[in-house]
Formats: sequence, C-alpha cells, structure tokens
Amino acid sequence: MGTTMRNTQCPLAEEAVDTLPAGFSTSYAAVMTFIAVATEESFAKAGDRLGIGRSSVSRNIQKLEQQLGTKLFSRTTRSVSLTAEGEIFYESCKPGIDRILNAIEQMRDLRAGPPRGLLRISSTVGFGRKVVAPLLGEFRSLYPEVSIDLALSDKHANFTHDGIDIAFRNGRVDDGQIIARRIIPMHMILCASADYARKHGLPLTVSDLAGHRAVNFRFSSGRIFEWEFKVNGEMIKHAPVAPLTFNDADLVLDAVRNGQGIAQMAGYQVCDHIATGALVPCLQQYAPDDRSHFLCYLSKQHMPSRMRLFIDFMLDQIRRLDLQCAVEALPSASTYEGAR
Repeated sequence: MGTTMRNTQCPLAEEAVDTLPAGFSTSYAAVMTFIAVATEESFAKAGDRLGIGRSSVSRNIQKLEQQLGTKLFSRTTRSVSLTAEGEIFYESCKPGIDRILNAIEQMRDLRAGPPRGLLRISSTVGFGRKVVAPLLGEFRSLYPEVSIDLALSDKHANFTHDGIDIAFRNGRVDDGQIIARRIIPMHMILCASADYARKHGLPLTVSDLAGHRAVNFRFSSGRIFEWEFKVNGEMIKHAPVAPLTFNDADLVLDAVRNGQGIAQMAGYQVCDHIATGALVPCLQQYAPDDRSHFLCYLSKQHMPSRMRLFIDFMLDQIRRLDLQCAVEALPSASTYEGAR
C-alpha cells in the first residue's frame, strides 16, 4: 500500500519541481521584454530600453509566444501592435511588473545616494509649454541624476499603457484609480485684444456673442471647444462659429492678440496680457465655475524618491507663480470705451 502511494505521487511531485523553475527561467526575461515592446511599440526601442539587441528581443518574444501557444503581437515592417490576446496578457502582467519595479526602486532609495532614474511626464500642450517645461531646468539643477521625458498632448495619456509616472491635467478628474492633487484654479476668461475692442467693441451679454468674430480651439479628438458661461446660476455652453480654428492653444492666443477675434482661454495663458492691457476681458460676470489644474499619478505604495521630490517641487513652484486671474477683480467690459 505504501509503495503504491509513493509511485502515484512521484510523477506529480517531479512535475511540480520541474515546471516552476523551467517556467520562471523562460518567462521572466520574456515577460519583461514583452512589456517593453508593448510600451515602446517597437522591437528596436524595447531593446534600447532593456540594453539588449533586437535579435534578443525577438527570441524572447518568440519563446514567450511558443510557451503561451498564442500570438502576442501583430508585426509589419512599419508597426508593432498587440493582438487581442496580447492586450489581455498585457493587462494581466503589467501590475505585477510594476510591483516588482517599485520594490526594486524602494531598495535603491534606501541607499544614501541621490535620486536618479527616468520620470515620464505628460501634460496638456498649453500648460506644459507655459508652466511645466520652464521649471524643469531648476528641478534638474537640484537633482541632476533624474532624467525627464515630457510629452505634450491634449489627449489624456494612459498611465499604464503609456508608462506615464505623472500627468498634469485640466478640468475635472473622475477616475477613482488616479490621485489628483489640485495645483491652482483654472478660470476660463473670454478675451479680445485692445485693438479689436476699439474697432468692434466688446460683448456685454452672452447673446451679443453672435455679432463677434471668434477664434476656436480644436481638441486632438477633433471636437471643438465649447465656451462655458454661468447665467442665473445655470451653466450654458456656446458653440461659436469661427473663421479661424487651431488645435494649439498658443496659436489661439496669438490670433486673439493680433485682433483676429475673441476666444475663451485659461487664466494662466492670458493673465500677463490682461495686466499689460494687451488683452481685454469680457463677460467675466458670467464666468464658469473654476475647473482647476491637477497633478495626477497612480497610487503607489512605494513611490520612488525622484517621483515624490518632483511632485513636491512642482506643487510648490507652480503655486508660487502668479498665474491666477481673480475673475471678480477684473475690469468690466462695460467700462471699456466702445463696448457693445
């Protein structure tokens, strides 16, 4: 009886012992390679990131696909993309890889050395150019071993898929998985140039907008930004018909400054120009509720020191900047000669 039991259990024990190390040794490097290729969407760039050759990247992916019995990537001469099965595998693997990398970062941070490594930052185009980018030099002078990769886009980056550490976002943040730290208010202000106001006057009510030229902003999604106003406690939207439309906030500002029309823009863009008299605000009595600028990141139990220091630095430095227009303190358009 005892002999029979030993004979039936031995094959199972041997299988358990053989499969685990064999699976680990063939899978770990391959999974790390898989995550790199999925993130970079390129075998060559993944190899550069991992410090291995492209042929090694291809071998690791091939071994992983053989082990899983499924194709993970669709490859052409110009592009690399995940298959449906690859997407499922990516979503399952990425959290585990992140935890491993965070654990490694935590161990590194226990050492006395200065913070080091790469930070991938995402920001809206206008805020990134005006506010974030000018502060990077000072941050790197304090922490020269930290590298910054700043991507500007008005489309919200995916923290996991795009490998983003920190994102600067405007407006409302409704994702419960994202920690959103409010930086400063985001007041939307309708403006015209002083020259435009002299020639065409300024609107005194929302209904007056129909008689004025507008300059539109187009989101990366293709949607036109709708102006918002609060009238009698109710939020209303205005979709202006405009002879000029741009997908860049700075170009909208330039067009308004050059007298091409009026536009509703964020306070951080226009406050300096209002202060000098180059731009004239209007309809501020109908200004919409503050939408705010946020610094966002995913919750991390063990945050790398470079990330924590960057967050603290940016919150402090941006709040020190004079980027806020107090809407209630702005002069009324009715005080401007020629307003109508």
